[in-house]
Amino acid sequence: MSKQTLNVVCSGTGYFSQFHYEAWSRLDQVNLVGVCNRSIKSAEEFAQKYKIPNSSSDLEALLRETKPDLVDIITPPATHLNAVKIAAKLGIDVICQKPFGETIEVAQQMVEIAEQAGIKLIVHENFRFMPWYRKIKQVLESQVLGDVLNAEFRLRTGDGQGPEAYLSRQPYFQQMPKFLVHETAIHFIDTFRYLFGEPKSLYADLRRCNPHIKGEDSGIILFDFGDNLRAIFDGNRLLDHPTSNPRRTMGELNIAGTLGELTLDGEAKVWLRKFGEVTPIELPYPIQDQNFGGDCVFNTIEHIVNHFLTGTRLENTGKDYLTNIQLEEAVYQSATEQQKISFT
Repeated sequence: MSKQTLNVVCSGTGYFSQFHYEAWSRLDQVNLVGVCNRSIKSAEEFAQKYKIPNSSSDLEALLRETKPDLVDIITPPATHLNAVKIAAKLGIDVICQKPFGETIEVAQQMVEIAEQAGIKLIVHENFRFMPWYRKIKQVLESQVLGDVLNAEFRLRTGDGQGPEAYLSRQPYFQQMPKFLVHETAIHFIDTFRYLFGEPKSLYADLRRCNPHIKGEDSGIILFDFGDNLRAIFDGNRLLDHPTSNPRRTMGELNIAGTLGELTLDGEAKVWLRKFGEVTPIELPYPIQDQNFGGDCVFNTIEHIVNHFLTGTRLENTGKDYLTNIQLEEAVYQSATEQQKISFT
């Protein structure tokens, strides 16, 4: 059922939440009606900054008072299940930040709770909404590359060296027992699914290069997508890549087919080189090189708002996102068992 405007409550005021609040506030069809955080002082500061009329440290009380259409959960995974339970009890649709719950069992439970309550549960997975991946998807669908046979993304964020790694922005990264795949590669698992479809099998090799952190920070994952397409995620957070902003694309992507190859560089430029030719041509596309990842948080939120207001197809429902988590589990299983994991 379409609406004219959406009333939204946001829960959470951590580092990444700033991109959510800023994005919501840019949409004329959205009213931010409440902000929640366990620290009432922080909630009040965000309310003042973004001109939000209500603030609270009690999510259920705030939702009962404001009666929003949506609640955007921008808090750590340990809080997700309780937040979904509260929203489900009140019949309020939910957007949930990733990682989506602490475990796959919790994620499945949240999906079941939402289905039983008849509410929509959406995962805020924003990498597929980076403008360069939307452009690359268009190019792939045009079949200008012919039969796509190889793809490789090289993650090189350059922020993971030494004892001070991650402390300035997201210090909890250092203590995550599962890090590179659970926190970062999950984005590219989803993006690979968006670009190439569902994998038939995968093989993973993971390692820790920085002894000052708890989890893995480097790894290679080989995906078999069928039809002779193999895609590699090659990630190492200690290394960098040629770019003026290592957090823009976080690395470089190459996709090769029988008629040509496509390259995404660190400046977010997309290049097409036709088979047999030497010089690639740049493919222009609209991009707002602002905030995080080409304004992908805004793009994601705008996509969600368009769904609620005009009925467009919704990507990244909680139920669909379970596949990403299952693939993440398979990556860790493959690395532990040192064998390929196949899917039926």
